[in-house]
Amino acid sequence: MTFDEMLASAQHSAVHLEMRDAYVPDDPSFIAWQGGPPYDRTERERDWHRLIEGTRARGVTVRRARIVSEPVTEYIRFEHSVTDSMNIKAGEQVRWLPRRQASDLLLPGNDIWVFDEHLIRFGFFAGDGRYLGDEVARDPDVIKRCLTAFEAVWERAIDHAEYRLV
Repeated sequence: MTFDEMLASAQHSAVHLEMRDAYVPDDPSFIAWQGGPPYDRTERERDWHRLIEGTRARGVTVRRARIVSEPVTEYIRFEHSVTDSMNIKAGEQVRWLPRRQASDLLLPGNDIWVFDEHLIRFGFFAGDGRYLGDEVARDPDVIKRCLTAFEAVWERAIDHAEYRLV
């Protein structure tokens, strides 16, 4: 099942929990942000906006929470700098939680996407942030535990508009 199909299966809610301090180190957009060769983000953002806007038009709420170490990595600085144009403009709600404020939370071992209460996608990454693949599950107990973790993070997290990088 593709990510687009998973998102299309959502009727009420799609939530994403990110817990890494670096993702996809060879991302041309990140490399350009660091001063490398120019990269035009227009098509990438347009595709994401189309996907999320279509999802929101069906009445689905899309929320993204990011747990980050502080001081933040260069990748998180990049991610923060493109959140308005990539995520917020598409209609996502985004919050940030400093890792030190998540110490007492029980969190999944990997990043997750949860679609309503019927489907979860675990994302697997190498230590340097390279994407290794994913696993999809439908176990209601696992989904419930991961949604509980997401909601605990969401409750503590700081809205993107208010979060200041350290």
